[in-house]
Amino acid sequence: MAYSEQEILTGLAEIVSEETGLPTDSVSSEKSFTDDLDIDSLSMMTIVTLAEERFSVRIPDDEVKNLTTVGDAVAYINGALGCGPPSAVRAGPTPRRVRPARTTQPHHRPPVLEEP
Repeated sequence: MAYSEQEILTGLAEIVSEETGLPTDSVSSEKSFTDDLDIDSLSMMTIVTLAEERFSVRIPDDEVKNLTTVGDAVAYINGALGCGPPSAVRAGPTPRRVRPARTTQPHHRPPVLEEP
């Protein structure tokens, strides 16, 4: 589903409000997660997980440190969804690839030794 930047911002504000108890109208693009909204690393990971579920995106752990403001998160999600300009995507989410399980194992049989 395509989301506008405002819809992403509203969704993030609701997530932050659920996690912190802050009113949704106190969450705006220019607010810093740590400095303005007083969100610690554990709460930030919860917010990221809830945002991933809500917007069906993947935000790699090493990318979370770059999301310092709410606007950074909006831009990242917007880019990851393909809704924004290419510059909105930093590295982009890395899809998880699962290799199929090997159904057969190679058989390494020791040579049969003939008795003299």
